[in-house]
Amino acid sequence: MRKVGLFVKKDRKACQKADEFEAWLKKKNIEVVRRESSAPGLHSGSNNTVFAPPDLFCMFVLGGDGTFLGAARWIGDLNIPVLGIKFGEIGFLAETAAENLFGAAENVFKGDYAIRRRMRLKVDVVRDNKTLISETVLNDIVINRGALARLADVETHINDHYLTTFRADGLIVASPTGSTAYSLAAGGPVIHPDVPGIVITPICPFTLTNRPLIVPESIRIKLKLAKGASDIKLTFDGQKGLDIDDRDTIIVRKGSHPLNMITLPGQHYFDVLKAKLRWSGGRV
Repeated sequence: MRKVGLFVKKDRKACQKADEFEAWLKKKNIEVVRRESSAPGLHSGSNNTVFAPPDLFCMFVLGGDGTFLGAARWIGDLNIPVLGIKFGEIGFLAETAAENLFGAAENVFKGDYAIRRRMRLKVDVVRDNKTLISETVLNDIVINRGALARLADVETHINDHYLTTFRADGLIVASPTGSTAYSLAAGGPVIHPDVPGIVITPICPFTLTNRPLIVPESIRIKLKLAKGASDIKLTFDGQKGLDIDDRDTIIVRKGSHPLNMITLPGQHYFDVLKAKLRWSGGRV
């Protein structure tokens, strides 16, 4: 008997559709493991993360991009194919809309789909030569100053070679998938998911010559705050946050476990891009 995952946004319409879909799956003798999304929160320091069962055939995500990122965290390093069903406002990560859910599922169970491997980033926060936290993100990490903080000075090294000290409201390190998220809003470029690069985007930089930078996926990025920095947070895919200070070193590199995203027939990345960004008169 096949077993599938169902990751659902805490939303009336999404939950109602999930109930219908779960009943439909069970009629087909398919076992369902269901989980609801949770609100973003601070890192607790405890190692009690619960991951999805490793024997899932695939996972359906009913929600917006935030829900999808939560599902990616639930999958962890497992090679479970995932299909996004749009219930949110934007849905860059969704493959199809809610009204197409059952047809999309039929395609998946018939094997009429392709897999696109999306690069993830491995992030380590090191303090006093000990790894304080280790996370894998699909979109980005963000260093952000609080409401009362001064500009954040972020010393940046590429493969242990000093690059610059970004003086800005914050700094984003994003994967190609994450290039259409916060990085894009901060003035960063759109990177096609198949391009092997990582983008570093300062948020409202004090120096206008500090521009977004695309670096090869093979490099290692090391970030450190200036002495005396306070009221600074590091967030992982907008799902978890961590207070950081000048004792911490943040190391970002390409993750060893990409996310397997299901692509349905007739769906093209550039069509999604044009629609979401309203190019050539397209509408969201």
